[in-house]
Amino acid sequence: MPSVSTSANGLLQLQLTVNGKAVRAEVEPRTLLVELIRDILDLPGTHIGCDTSFCGACTVLLNGRSAKSCTLLAVQADGGELLTVEGLERDGKLHPVQQAFAENHGLQCGFCTPGMMISAVHLLEHEPKPSEQQIRKAIAGNCCRCTGYQNIFRSVAAAAGMMKG
Repeated sequence: MPSVSTSANGLLQLQLTVNGKAVRAEVEPRTLLVELIRDILDLPGTHIGCDTSFCGACTVLLNGRSAKSCTLLAVQADGGELLTVEGLERDGKLHPVQQAFAENHGLQCGFCTPGMMISAVHLLEHEPKPSEQQIRKAIAGNCCRCTGYQNIFRSVAAAAGMMKG
């Protein structure tokens, strides 16, 4: 892991890979990862919901692990690989999770959707044929205030089917 350097103005200089692209950024030491993502890297798909990690709207994958970006410092991502909801789409084609959420009404207002999708991607990377119980457990850290979750469960199951063939 690279060591963080400090610029002449006291900002920390970070290097990381974001959605497959090498990125350099300067941040104040207290900058949260979600602030780096939204305000400095201009990737607004990662939402700020509760600032306590309860709602999961800020969920991203950091080094292949699900992470709540509102409770991590940006410096903790230095040298790492970060995937946000913007990184799911490839060459103009939606990721199967994005497509399944659209086709199965897995969203309502859309506020929780990016975090739900990232949690679903993480699950499906490790469990290609999840049971409903596994889906429930995987998204347990994400709160949706609009739905009864049934369409979200259906969306994740549909994405699993799309991804396996």
